[in-house]
Amino acid sequence: MYEEGISSEYTAITPARADCVYTSCYCEENVWKLCEHIQAQEMCPLDEVHAVFISNENKAIPIWKQKSSRGGEPVIWDYHVVLLHFNPQAQSFVYDLDTTLPFPCPFDVYSREAFQSDELLKPDFRRKMRVIPAVTYLKKFASDRSHMKHSNGTWRMSPPPYPCIETTECKMNLDDFINMDPNVGFGKVYKLPEFVQHFGAK
Repeated sequence: MYEEGISSEYTAITPARADCVYTSCYCEENVWKLCEHIQAQEMCPLDEVHAVFISNENKAIPIWKQKSSRGGEPVIWDYHVVLLHFNPQAQSFVYDLDTTLPFPCPFDVYSREAFQSDELLKPDFRRKMRVIPAVTYLKKFASDRSHMKHSNGTWRMSPPPYPCIETTECKMNLDDFINMDPNVGFGKVYKLPEFVQHFGAK
């Protein structure tokens, strides 16, 4: 249930990486599917689980240790989504299906290796995180995948094989999750240093 580098005392709350529902470039849906699995299988208390949207006002955020990285360079995403298993009594873990780091990865290792530090970055590239409880994410998130279509209707990247995720009220609200205005959308928005301080080892 755990990969190299993970303490044997920690039991992963998702399937092994190779067994997870995964579609390249649909990280928000991949994480939604992880939340769905954790809820259905009762892998842990759902209030310990959060979806984390990473972006900024410029939609340009560097993340290191990504599968699509070239050499040691970061990938500049418009946004990225990971799953956070937050345990205030012990260390927290990050589940990122696009990383070359362990899956799951101890929070402090992930933040050090994948996020590094905002101090070395130009202000335009500094990261913010919208942290959304999994229960809220499962109830409220909706995407019609229109952001992944060219103007002529063809796909930028092949979509997942299952139907679009929608709620009774909404078919598309992805932008509310990517938006880093704390007055918009669900969850709480953190600057990177605040995020690391709040969820990292005490």
